[in-house]
Amino acid sequence: MALIVRFRKLCFVEPVRFQSYESQKCEKKEEIVAPPTKNGLEINKKKTKRGPRELSCIDYCCWMIGYLCTIWWLLFFLYHCLPATLLGFQVPESPGTRLKREGLIAQHPVVLVPGFVTGGLELWEGKPCAEGLFRKRLWGGTFSEMFKRSLCWLDHLILHNETGLDPPGVRVRAVPGLAAADYFASGYFVWAVLIENLAKIGYEGKNLFMAAYDWRLSFQNTEIRDQALTRLKSKIELMYVTNGYKKVVVVPHSMGAIYFLHFLKWVELSPLMGGGSGPGWCSKHIKAIMNIGPTFLGSPKMVTSILTTEGKDVARFRAMLSGVLDSELLGIQTVEHVLRVSRTWDSTVSLLPKGGETIWGNLDWFPEEGQVCVCSKKRSLLTSTNDNSTDVKGGLQVKESNKYGRIVSFGKSASQLPSSELPSFDTKEFFGLHMDKNSGSSCGQVWTEYDVINRESIRKFAENKAFTAATVFDLLRFVAPKMMQRAESQFSHGIADNLDDPKYEHYIYWSNPLETRLPDAPDMEIYCLYGVGVPTERSYVLKISPADRCKSIPFRIDTSVDGEEGSCLKNGVYLVDGDESVPALSAGFMCAKGWKGRTRFNPFGSRTYIREYQHKPSSSLLEGRTTESGSHVDVLGNYAFIEDVLRVAAGATGAEIGGDRIHSDILKMSEKINLQL
Repeated sequence: MALIVRFRKLCFVEPVRFQSYESQKCEKKEEIVAPPTKNGLEINKKKTKRGPRELSCIDYCCWMIGYLCTIWWLLFFLYHCLPATLLGFQVPESPGTRLKREGLIAQHPVVLVPGFVTGGLELWEGKPCAEGLFRKRLWGGTFSEMFKRSLCWLDHLILHNETGLDPPGVRVRAVPGLAAADYFASGYFVWAVLIENLAKIGYEGKNLFMAAYDWRLSFQNTEIRDQALTRLKSKIELMYVTNGYKKVVVVPHSMGAIYFLHFLKWVELSPLMGGGSGPGWCSKHIKAIMNIGPTFLGSPKMVTSILTTEGKDVARFRAMLSGVLDSELLGIQTVEHVLRVSRTWDSTVSLLPKGGETIWGNLDWFPEEGQVCVCSKKRSLLTSTNDNSTDVKGGLQVKESNKYGRIVSFGKSASQLPSSELPSFDTKEFFGLHMDKNSGSSCGQVWTEYDVINRESIRKFAENKAFTAATVFDLLRFVAPKMMQRAESQFSHGIADNLDDPKYEHYIYWSNPLETRLPDAPDMEIYCLYGVGVPTERSYVLKISPADRCKSIPFRIDTSVDGEEGSCLKNGVYLVDGDESVPALSAGFMCAKGWKGRTRFNPFGSRTYIREYQHKPSSSLLEGRTTESGSHVDVLGNYAFIEDVLRVAAGATGAEIGGDRIHSDILKMSEKINLQL
C-alpha cells in the first residue's frame, strides 16, 4: 500500500527542466540589461498563475488503485474486527469442533499435495539484482518484490527455455512444510482452513505433511532436480511406520491430482525408471486418494493461457485497461512479460485437454449437449434434456448452435457454422510451406516464439478457423514449436490403444489417466471431489490482435462477442458447469466411468466415489469466502468437503460417508462419451 501511495505522489511531481550553465548565465544578463516594466510585471504575474493540472492516464490509474486498495483494507478491517453477530452473519460451527465432540480422533496420517501456482517458492541463489532475498519468498506471501523490482522478480521465476530447469546462476525452490501452501497471500487461505480443522481432531506435524514441490517443472523433472518423488515416498513410508502401520490418506488438489497419479506409477517401477518399490507398495501404504478439484482430463483454460495469457477475467480486465496494459507509449507490456515467463513452465502443458475429440467433442458434437446456462455465480448451472425453450428452475435453455467441441474459434461464425461450411485446412501442407519463412526477427531480444514468426503466416493459419481438442495442438505447435517440443517430451494427451504396449512404461504417459493403469491396490479408494454450479470456461472465440509491434501477442479473446439472452457465450467465452477453473467433465469423468468398476484403466477394481459440492455464493461482500463455496480454490474451505476428509482420515470408508453425491450431469455426459473400457 505504501508503495502505491509513493508511486502516486511521484506522478504529481512537476518534471524538472534541466538547463545548461550557459543558458542560465544568458538569462541572468537579460534580467540585468532589461529591468521589468509595470506591464512586464503584470505579464509575469499572469505567467506564475497556474490553472488546474490535467490528470494523465497514469494519474487516473494510480488514483483508481489507491481508492480500490483503501476500500479493500477498510472492508477487510471491518470483517475481521467487528463481531459476526453485529454484521448479521451466523457463524457455523467448524467441522473439526463438531466431529471432535462426536468422538472422532486422528487415525490415518494425511498427506496434502498442492496444485498449480498455490505453493510458495523461495530464492536460494540469484542474480545481483536479487541481493538480500536469500530464502525470501518470490512466489506467495506478500509479493512485495513484484512491486519493488518487477523485471528482476520475473527473471528469477523464469526457467531455461531449452531444458525446462534452472537458468544459469539462479536457484528457486519450493517452500517446505505446511507453510508452503497454507496461505497464498496474506488473508487468502488455500489449505489453512483444512489444516486447522484437522488439528482439532488431533493432527500435527507427525501425522500431517505437505508434499510441496516446484509446480513450474515437469513432474519427472521434480525428481531429477529435487528428488521430490523420492522424498514423498520416504515420508509416506515413515508416517506409515510411526503411526502404528496405518495407511495414509492423500489429498491432492488441482494439478496435484495428476502429479500424484504420476507418483503412483513411478513408485512401483524398477529403480532404472522409478522408485523401485515393486507392486503392492500402494496397496500397503495408501488408504484413500481424495482428489479435490482434479484436472484429470485437463482444462481448456490452459489453451488460451499458453496462446494469449488470458482467461475470461483477464480478458475483460485487459479490455477495460487496454490503454495502460497495451500502451506503446508507456511500454509496460505486462501481458507480454507474463507470457515470456510462463512459456518456460512445462507444467502448464500437463493441464492441456486430454483425450482429444473422443472426450471433448469434435466440430459438430460435444458431451455437454442439452445444458441449460445461468452465467452467474449467484445461480447454478442446470441441465435439461428437454428440446423446447423452457424455463427450468430459473435457467433458460436457448436454441443456439453452440459447438463446445471447438475449443478455439477465430470469429463467432467459426464457432457456430456447420463443419461443412468451415474452410478446409491441411496443417502438414501449411507447415511445409510456411515454417521456413518464419525465421529471423528485427525486434532485437526474443521474448517468445511469436517474435520469430511471420505475422502474416499466423493470420493465414488461424483466420476464420476452428480448432478442437485434437487440432488445437497443431495451433500450439505452430506458434510455439520449441516450447511444445520440449514439453511434449514430458507429457502425453492421447488415449492408449493397448496398455500392454511397453511404450506406456515411459514417464510421459504416467500423468494421463487415459494412458496409464491404476496400481494393484483393490482396497485403495479414489475420490473425485469438486465444486459445481459455477460458470466454467470451456471454449473461446479469439481474434487476431491489431498490434504488430515487437513483442506483442497476435491473439486475444474477443470480449465483444456475446450470445443471445441466456446463452452460454459471454464476452467471447463459452461457459459450462464446473468449479470456475475445471469443467465437471474433466474432474468427474474418470470416477464416473473411466475407473468405475474393473476397466482397462482400473484392472484391479479400486473403488471410486464422486462427491460434488454445490456452489453457494456469499450473500454480501463482507461475508467473504463462504463455507459452502464450490470455486476451485475456495472449495478447500467448504465445510462439507472438510467433513468428508476428516471422516475418511478418522477411518470411515466412502460408503460410510454416503457414497456418491452428484448434482451435475456428469453421468449423462459420461454416457455420451464412446470410450473403450
